[in-house]
Amino acid sequence: MLSSFVYQALPSRVVFGAGALLQLESELDSLGARRALVLCTPDQRHAAEAIAARLGSRAAGVFDRATMHVPLEVAREAREVARERNADCAIAIGGGSTIGLGKAIALDSGLPILAIPTTYAGSEMTPIYGITQDGEKRTGTDARVLPRTVIYDPQLTLTLPVGLSVTSGINAIAHAAEGLYAANGNPVTRLMAQEGIRALAAGLPAIHADPADIEARGSALYGAWLCGTVLAHGGMALHHKLCHTLGGSFNLPHAPTHTVVLPYVLAFNAPCAEEAMRRMAEALNSKGSAAAGVWDLAHRNGAPTSLRQLGMTQADLDRAAEIATGRPYWNPRPVDHVAVRAVLQAAFDGVRPD
Repeated sequence: MLSSFVYQALPSRVVFGAGALLQLESELDSLGARRALVLCTPDQRHAAEAIAARLGSRAAGVFDRATMHVPLEVAREAREVARERNADCAIAIGGGSTIGLGKAIALDSGLPILAIPTTYAGSEMTPIYGITQDGEKRTGTDARVLPRTVIYDPQLTLTLPVGLSVTSGINAIAHAAEGLYAANGNPVTRLMAQEGIRALAAGLPAIHADPADIEARGSALYGAWLCGTVLAHGGMALHHKLCHTLGGSFNLPHAPTHTVVLPYVLAFNAPCAEEAMRRMAEALNSKGSAAAGVWDLAHRNGAPTSLRQLGMTQADLDRAAEIATGRPYWNPRPVDHVAVRAVLQAAFDGVRPD
């Protein structure tokens, strides 16, 4: 017999499939949008300009300064540009950095966001935002930042480098992993989590073998969608706290940091989340633990496996542990400075967890 639970569906629209970008104009019509500001990182400028050119007079221009962890000053600048150009919608094309910037604009203005993900970050499915100020990343949840429409087109991920494809995908797996042991989890999100992890665990090695495999790209994007949805419905725990700390305070790259940290947090939490670990290991098709399964997925597909590889220094580990325990997130296993410092040391060393 199922125990009682609450599931609150979130009001987002998803358009999925190869060639889905062709529906952009009709989706803007559905939003009632007439002037859309296109957001991107500098590296995605070409794709953003192509969208702006396609929209013609319906484009309010391109803002290409999206960057990791959404610095407060960049968010303020983007909000002002949107206001000056009378934008009534923001189109965010790219990964978590760009979608995060769109959320920062929506947080104050209520501007609707149409997200076009080109990575597997999953941020587009959540009402969670993060803004970095004075060297610390703060997160929050607000219904206004949830993108109204998401266009998932696997063709747009074909140019995503293999290395980033793998780390972005494991970043998505982290969302589902914490959803499996979230205090407010339920049977619906657990099903989504397992299916999302399964789809990514199948898609990422195929992308590593053949970056042009559109079926594998679609599988990974589908998995990212499900994992992002899980994150939207479940709370974040120690893993996300550590990654927010390492990214916001030490400027480590977002997806690779998630990739490195996840196995060691799973190993730490395993004694207090046995059912979640069993489900995850099964979805990963791992013969060992969930922690080892994630480490193997990263290692076999060329992703980093230690914080040392990302530029973290041994000297910074104490400070990172101090920040992470200053405002801790809920976690299935109790944490303190000593425990968090040990997890960080394990992630720094990068030895395969048992």
